[in-house]
Amino acid sequence: MAVPRKVFGIGAALAVVLAVVLLWQWWLGHNGDRLVLYGNVDIRQVDLAFRVNGRIAKVLVDEGDAVAQGQPLALVDDDLLTQQRDQAAAELEKQRATLVRLERGYRVEEIAQARAAVSGAAALAENAQINLNRVAAMRATNAISQRDLDNARAQNTEASAKLRSNQDQLDMLLAGYREEEVLAQKAAVAAAEASFNHAEIQLHDATLVAPQKGIVLTRAREAGAIVQAGQTVYTLTLTDPLWLRAYVDEPNLGRVKPGMSVKIQVDAAPGKSYAGTVGFISPTAEFTPKTVETREVRTALVYRLRVQAEDPDNVMRQGMPVTIILQDAPAP
Repeated sequence: MAVPRKVFGIGAALAVVLAVVLLWQWWLGHNGDRLVLYGNVDIRQVDLAFRVNGRIAKVLVDEGDAVAQGQPLALVDDDLLTQQRDQAAAELEKQRATLVRLERGYRVEEIAQARAAVSGAAALAENAQINLNRVAAMRATNAISQRDLDNARAQNTEASAKLRSNQDQLDMLLAGYREEEVLAQKAAVAAAEASFNHAEIQLHDATLVAPQKGIVLTRAREAGAIVQAGQTVYTLTLTDPLWLRAYVDEPNLGRVKPGMSVKIQVDAAPGKSYAGTVGFISPTAEFTPKTVETREVRTALVYRLRVQAEDPDNVMRQGMPVTIILQDAPAP
């Protein structure tokens, strides 16, 4: 009995469906552990400005230039800043010299002069005492008047007082300067050092440098412009490290861990993939942003994560959509 052609058609269709099912099962077995996320390039920007006032002497880079960390970008006239630094340096040396003088004490010549003054005063005091003794003996015999005795006593008292004064001066020189004076001078040196360091920092800040590797997005000032501290001169996009912002839904949250390696695909480089590493994962949920395309509904709760990407071809730009593939993500 002949089999109808319709039966053969149904059998062929069933064979095709079976082949599709087997192919799907095979794909799940080999690729079912992948987790695909969607996000955008999240390049950071920073506005760069001088910390000092002044006139811009030179602008060294232009918009679109790639710059390295620490590379000079612009210069401010530093004539006044250099003068202030030199003045602060001179004041610091002066205060340090004064401190050294106080710590070393008085000069040898000053001490020798004080010793000589003590010796002279001692001789005068001794002579006044001898004279007083002689006059007192003569007065006892009424050989001289009471006035002569009073004068001799006054001369002896004066000579003794002068000796004590010169001796105190010598003792002071030998003891050196008072501790309070030394401490006050040390404080003066510290203040002078702070002023010098401040002047050095201001002179250093006359050169605007790149804080990180990046690309100049905007040049807002030109040479000759007078700028105040804090006014933007450049806007720099930071390309190292390069971060991506993506979102993962709650069912797949457990499949993503910090430090996981990922592959990144962008429309600007079809057929190519770039390496990356999962970084921060937000601990709080949020609604899916409008700019992110997912297979789930837009109102689903997701968790934000950041991926550090490598971009050797320099193709990734701010806001560019990206596809992030976690090859080794365990199945939920």
